[in-house]
Amino acid sequence: MRNGLEFQIVRMLALVTALLLGFDERAAKAQAPDAFEPGEVVVKLLQPDDLPGVAADFGLDPAPLDQFGTRPIYRLRILDGMPPPDKAAALLGDSRVLYAEPNYIQQTPEGQQRVSWARGGDEGDYADQWAGAFIGLPAAHTVTRGAGVIVAVLDTGIDRSHPALARRVLPGYDFVDMDDDPSEVGDHDVDITYGHGTHVAGLVTLAAPEAQILPVRVLDRDGAGNLWVLAEALAYAVNPDGDIDTPDGATVINLSLSTRRQTNLLAEIVRDVICEDDDDDDDGRRAAQDDDDCLATPGRGAVVIAAAGNRAADVPEYPAAETQPGLLAVTANTETDLLADFANFGAWVQVAAPGDRILSSVPGGTYGAWSGTSMAAPLAAGQAALVRAAAPLLTAAQVSDRIRSTAHGPAGTPPRIDAAAALGLARTTRPLPDDNEPGGGDETPPPAATHSLYLPVVTRE
Repeated sequence: MRNGLEFQIVRMLALVTALLLGFDERAAKAQAPDAFEPGEVVVKLLQPDDLPGVAADFGLDPAPLDQFGTRPIYRLRILDGMPPPDKAAALLGDSRVLYAEPNYIQQTPEGQQRVSWARGGDEGDYADQWAGAFIGLPAAHTVTRGAGVIVAVLDTGIDRSHPALARRVLPGYDFVDMDDDPSEVGDHDVDITYGHGTHVAGLVTLAAPEAQILPVRVLDRDGAGNLWVLAEALAYAVNPDGDIDTPDGATVINLSLSTRRQTNLLAEIVRDVICEDDDDDDDGRRAAQDDDDCLATPGRGAVVIAAAGNRAADVPEYPAAETQPGLLAVTANTETDLLADFANFGAWVQVAAPGDRILSSVPGGTYGAWSGTSMAAPLAAGQAALVRAAAPLLTAAQVSDRIRSTAHGPAGTPPRIDAAAALGLARTTRPLPDDNEPGGGDETPPPAATHSLYLPVVTRE
């Protein structure tokens, strides 16, 4: 009996080791700072008619792998084996090419750091956790709970059957498997980012309980996805049915993903889902590069909320660092109102929200705690939904300005969001994490950060 048990243990350990090694091989590509899809390049041309000539001159297949709508933006197959960065550099020397770049990989910040969630807590713990009072949600909900606003969650998918999300989730789309089922894919014991999208959606719902969630799967089971998929998904999020005159798109978009590579395609598409006019396009070539086409129903551009990343660094991460009106870069703070030790910072980061051991929905109808700027961003996205519900005529830029201008906190840290103040109510006073803790107050943090010990968070080395 004992020998049989030992055999089963050895067999199980071998299986776990094999699964982790498989994850390491898949994750290594996504975690590399310059990771990109092999054998292809993203190209924007000055004119569509230039495609055959450019393809012939640069060793590209003239039949595009894909085209972005009707724009002369193509995903092209490389025929001569040249690495995508080298091919893009060669293309940039041609006057017919507006931009060229590899199809870079984006990933969840938590996937980059290999930090997952720990199961625990229940519906009551989720509803009453410190984050809500910290950003003034109880007072904000006396004004609005976000009814009539659609928030798109571009992530790993969503478990729409979770009780916290029931009746709040719209149909959506899966841009990874290219089907109409944007459910989570994977296994929590194997895939470190499994449940990420469900966790993020639960935090949007915590902040804006009556907003609707549009699930858009753009990240695979390793929490990684490429630039082209993200651009296509952004366009879908603001116009799901393809009819620009139907107001069925999201007016808030949450992006809990990042890369250190700034790209022309993502900058262009983010600008065109925000739908803010650029009055500075006085250069003909620049005007051609920016089509200035709003992808959303007129007057319904989306506020884009992006996680700042978890590298504890001031190096910009994108799309959060895209300095565009209507986009907010969100980092994470702790229950003691200090920057979380993993959170990115710098002049490009605009606001902070709770991101340390945050409880939310995870697949299977349960709850789990996770730490990261991915958790901070959806709380800000929910706040944006509250502002849009209360003031539907505000532009995306005006909504983001409202969130920035009403944020506050200790000097020397990114200001924390305040949902109540953004709706015209009194500023929220930060609750103390422990009623017996001395000192405190809204703008006076304790001398050192003390992490919430609510639940452990799983880190996989």
